Amino acid sequence: MKRFFLDERIILLIIFVNSVIIYVQESGYTPLWLGVADAVCTCLFAVEMIVKICEEGWRGYWSSGWNRLDGSLVILSVPAIASYFISAELFDLSFLMILRILRVFRFFRTFHFFPNFSQIAKNFKRALRESFSVIVGFLILIVVFALITCALFRDSAPDYFATPAASIFSIFQLCTVEGWSDIPKSVADGLPASMSGWVHIYFCLLLILGGIIGMSLVNSIFVDAMVSDNNDGIEQKLCEIEEKIDALLRDRER
Repeated sequence: MKRFFLDERIILLIIFVNSVIIYVQESGYTPLWLGVADAVCTCLFAVEMIVKICEEGWRGYWSSGWNRLDGSLVILSVPAIASYFISAELFDLSFLMILRILRVFRFFRTFHFFPNFSQIAKNFKRALRESFSVIVGFLILIVVFALITCALFRDSAPDYFATPAASIFSIFQLCTVEGWSDIPKSVADGLPASMSGWVHIYFCLLLILGGIIGMSLVNSIFVDAMVSDNNDGIEQKLCEIEEKIDALLRDRER
């Protein structure tokens, strides 16, 4: 039994089956056998947790980030079994079962089988660090223009700019070239016809600054940082070649 619950392939298969069950349940198909299968999966996860604690010790089990995630989800999921025995009108715990689907994130553990995944993760971390200031600056720019746009067009386009939060989302949507024509049209429809030209000019400038220049700048810096180490090997080889050429020239001079 211990070998069964310590086999990651079997646990991942159970996670996949449980995710399918939850998907079907949330689609409105809830026969009794499906609820029983879901409860069995929860019990298997609970047994897995107990086996691992016995194998690794309490402290060793909770020292792992993946185990902390799994253990927390199991603890939250087990009470949901009571929903099969308690009337939903009295006490409904079924929503806790959805938390178990987060265990699908354990599939990320298979990434270490991918070629060069550790190097990709390292490059991604470095790219985030090097482009952090640019991303923050871009977000600040979005917030500033969102507040300005909210103050200008709150009444003419309440669906997009009624609140600062809605305005931030709309400006970000505009910067990603999503709804770039619908948003200005909605604003222009709520204003006098004489102002529609200024509205289109304003949003065209936002699209150019945020969508074309801003997003392109962020993407280019991030991608450049991601692939910057691809030239490290070439540079090292060039240095070695230069050293060999220098050595040959010194030998020739002698």
